[in-house]
Amino acid sequence: MLTEILPFRLTLDTTTIAGISLWSLALYLGFSPVSEWVMYQLNRWFNFAERSLYTSEAEFERTRKARESQNAFYASLFSIIPFMIVGIFVNWGVEVSLGPSWAVSMGILACMGCGVYELGRRNDQSS
Repeated sequence: MLTEILPFRLTLDTTTIAGISLWSLALYLGFSPVSEWVMYQLNRWFNFAERSLYTSEAEFERTRKARESQNAFYASLFSIIPFMIVGIFVNWGVEVSLGPSWAVSMGILACMGCGVYELGRRNDQSS
């Protein structure tokens, strides 16, 4: 089906996609203050951009709560994009230096390590 639409052959390597996903998740967890900052900035920008679409102040205030919730959802979805871009380069670097099988293995280890780090960081914040 994809070959009917595109005039060239597009091959997707599943191990590369898995490695990129694992590395981006590890980076997202490991740099969670940065991911929260990115999410906050995106939410601010979405709210600002959507304000310019309304001409009536009454209509803007009437639908404000629902729009802000929707913008927060979109900001949380789009906040992974910078980490996906960095994950592409980290995965490429590991594949070039250690080989393709190590990219997924190191990504799994990085996810576990960053997950444990994030749990400890949140535990320290609550104490």
